[in-house]
Amino acid sequence: MGTVTRVNGPLVEVEGLTGAAMFELVGLGPHGLPGEIVSLRGDRATVQAYEYTGGLYPGHSVEHRGSPLSALLGPHLLGGVFDGLLRPLTGAGMWLDPATPVPAYSARVWRFTPLVEEGRAAGPGTAIGSVESAGSPPYLVLSPGGEVSAIRPAGIYSADAQVAVVGGAEVTLVRRRPVRQALPYVSRLESVIPFTTGQRVIDLLLPVPLGGTVAVPGGFGTGKTVLLQQIAKWCEADVVVYIGCGERGNEMADVVAELGELTDPRTGGRLGERTVVIANTSNMPMMAREASIYTGVTVAEHFRDMGYDVVVIADSTSRWAEGRREFASRSGALPAEEGYPADLASALAAFYERAGRVTTLGGATGSVTIIGAVSPPGGDLTEPVTTQTERFVRALWALDRDLAYARHYPAVSWGGSFSRDADVLLAGSPDGAARRARVAGLLDEAGRLATLAELVGAAALPARERVVLLGGRLLREGFLRQSSLSLLDAFCRPGRTAMLADALLAVIDRCQDLVDHGIPVASIEERDFSPVLRAKDAAEEEIMARRDTVLDDLETLR
Repeated sequence: MGTVTRVNGPLVEVEGLTGAAMFELVGLGPHGLPGEIVSLRGDRATVQAYEYTGGLYPGHSVEHRGSPLSALLGPHLLGGVFDGLLRPLTGAGMWLDPATPVPAYSARVWRFTPLVEEGRAAGPGTAIGSVESAGSPPYLVLSPGGEVSAIRPAGIYSADAQVAVVGGAEVTLVRRRPVRQALPYVSRLESVIPFTTGQRVIDLLLPVPLGGTVAVPGGFGTGKTVLLQQIAKWCEADVVVYIGCGERGNEMADVVAELGELTDPRTGGRLGERTVVIANTSNMPMMAREASIYTGVTVAEHFRDMGYDVVVIADSTSRWAEGRREFASRSGALPAEEGYPADLASALAAFYERAGRVTTLGGATGSVTIIGAVSPPGGDLTEPVTTQTERFVRALWALDRDLAYARHYPAVSWGGSFSRDADVLLAGSPDGAARRARVAGLLDEAGRLATLAELVGAAALPARERVVLLGGRLLREGFLRQSSLSLLDAFCRPGRTAMLADALLAVIDRCQDLVDHGIPVASIEERDFSPVLRAKDAAEEEIMARRDTVLDDLETLR
């Protein structure tokens, strides 16, 4: 038992905590506010509080919890909404009281079905049972390893009821795991399987693999939240973990409402049934957002161990970094650039390195893909969080303000972004590699010529370069621009993406061919390209027909 000696916002200094350990969880004051020990000097400890510390003052008692900051993992996760410490927000009321006890999960019951028999050996991570009505996909109960000496028959049990004894250890439907320590696995796999988002500019020009890492930097109003919500709705992941880290409450409310209403194209149910939402809004305690990032990735690793592909969407890591800066300034830590703590780079690396496609302890294959939004103040992409994040991610989807203000969605800058794994992902598809190279080359050349045209005028350019400008416009409007409200265009499968790109490239090639044969470029620019531009809103069987309509019209110029 210790005593509070100083309170400075989320920083609490405690004396008399004999036998305490680093990163141990403690209870502060009469309400037992959760806090984590982040510094020890003899019997004096510095504690990072995860709740509002108003009313906590010197002299209040502090008690050991005997464990690190942990998350309760179980069948209650899928379809749930939680705070940064993975406490349920459903039914919590409009305002959260720090003194309100966490609801007991033992009050809920689940239908358990055994998957192994007594007397059989079950290695670590092997599924020994499944839980029904726990969302989609099926929730699996994993073995700690050993002989199954007892297992309950199929039936309805509470979350903390013993359903099996494996290797002498009792197994329940829920378990606690430390959030700052990665869950173990057998080996990391060299991932060459693309992570499909349904957004054409990403899937063709800036692809990432399953188990990859992505940063999405962009200033206010560039559409980060809309893009991340679209990826959460349409990406080909088994489980979605959406972390609202310090974001506005109305945005999080929209996410929760839409996920609950949207029909899941994979299962026919509701998308929310395979989503875990961790909502730590801007009016919640500052340091809880620091913990929410680790809580979310621990939940993702939990489902990865069941053999699922999981995507973690963190919006945004800038707010997480601000929480770390806030605490560092109060603790007197030596500041680095712009006041951020000196360990910012190592903390970002530790977070993103928990992504990957792995062989689990049970022999299955699962993955965790991490997409982290970055909100640089004023859209300055040279600020510390953005520049440090770029060091550790495999792809960057930078959002461009000019594109956003021109109502071009998604406003991903194809020139200012990168994908370090694009060549590996497309190595097995020569057509895909050539298609990506042609589209990227045309866009880059069109961008260069557009700058020149602003100085001398488009009419002063040679005919072939004017066709390049036309081709860039066709690609931007007919391929890269995508409507999040269209039933056909909100999600684009890889085959449909390739078909649209090929249709536009065929039209651009015909225009170049006509110019080479002496057709005036002005007559080409005057043609009606709307059928092929609207092909993205057409059914797949109509895309090539629309292309042929434009090609036939161009052929009349001969």
